[in-house]
Amino acid sequence: MSIHFKMAWRNIWRNRRRSLLTMLAIAFACALLVFMLSFQFGSYEAMLNSAIKIHTGYFQIQAEGYQDKNDIRSVVPNPEKVARILDNIPQVSAYTFRASAFSLASSEERTYGVAVSGIDPNKEAAVSSIKRLIREGEYLSEGDSDEALVGALLAKNLRVGIGDAITLLGQGRDGSVAATVVTVKGIFSSGLDDFDRNAVHIPLKYFQEVFFMRGAVHTVVGLTPSLWDLPKVVDAAEARLAGLNTDRPLAVLDWKELMPGLAQAIMIDLISALIFYMLLILVVAFSILNTFLMAIFERTREFGVLMAMGTTKERLTRLLMTESMIMTVLGIAGGILLGGLVTLYFQKHGISMGDSSELFRQFGISGRIYPRFTPLSAAIGPSLVLVITFLVALYPAFKVRKLRPVEALSYV
Repeated sequence: MSIHFKMAWRNIWRNRRRSLLTMLAIAFACALLVFMLSFQFGSYEAMLNSAIKIHTGYFQIQAEGYQDKNDIRSVVPNPEKVARILDNIPQVSAYTFRASAFSLASSEERTYGVAVSGIDPNKEAAVSSIKRLIREGEYLSEGDSDEALVGALLAKNLRVGIGDAITLLGQGRDGSVAATVVTVKGIFSSGLDDFDRNAVHIPLKYFQEVFFMRGAVHTVVGLTPSLWDLPKVVDAAEARLAGLNTDRPLAVLDWKELMPGLAQAIMIDLISALIFYMLLILVVAFSILNTFLMAIFERTREFGVLMAMGTTKERLTRLLMTESMIMTVLGIAGGILLGGLVTLYFQKHGISMGDSSELFRQFGISGRIYPRFTPLSAAIGPSLVLVITFLVALYPAFKVRKLRPVEALSYV
């Protein structure tokens, strides 16, 4: 251990109370930042899971350009080959096939434009939360053909209930007229008004017959164990899909490309939170500034003696910066430890949303928020504290460079 570090360590504990209070302020700020960022990441994950598992999935494989135009002729022609690729990617936890078309839905009284989706009932239940969102009737089963699930708002607009018939009229993949009559088997409520107002789900095999799909689908929708596994899956799927011989190249889209509005909302919320965190860090930074200014005033005569003995101003500056960094690093380490322990506790047990829990559960969202402790949430806040406190400590440290030995020795 160098004499430089030993002197800095001794100087820190000369005023034990002030040093401890400074380190506690840094530790509290870092612990709060670690917990709040982890809480935000956990709430974002809960929000994404609820929105994504209703319809979009974490990622989708589509024909290139389908996301922009939703052309019924832009298909994944051989879904079985795509399935074999996904089966060989360990991070893919579940996937399903879907086919979609715009149609007119008519009851005895009204007609509305709807988005008809063909789904595989068994695979869809592993990817989507629609099965848990059924409010009336039943979910589709493997042997169903002309049965349908409809959104609650659409059922209200069409004035239909369980067992009522709906006529669907659209265009098939080959340009011919696609028409059928389906019976309402279940009514779901997702809490997403646009989705509940337009969605009709029918069995995939029946959809392929009615809309002349010839075994093709429009999207392969997949999930990963967590959002952190998603980049690996996208990279692996893109590399392997490039070897398939299809009329149109297949694209892999993640949730940010599928739901850009949600991604922007999360980014805006994160930026607003970071502004608050910066204000908190600045309060801590001024605490550090006050500590070192007081230290300089108290030790002015000491600095004068050291300079009179030949100690250079550069060495005094390094000494003060070392003192500030030791206190900052100790405070940050304590803050990360405290924030990590608190976060891991709530990550296991969750934070109840109180009276709002029942409302969340109605839409398939847990009534508890589970913070997500990650290297990112543990590093962002403390790194900002380290940088800003270092910059703030430069002012009192460089203030020493302006001292003159004679004036410092006579300072009272």
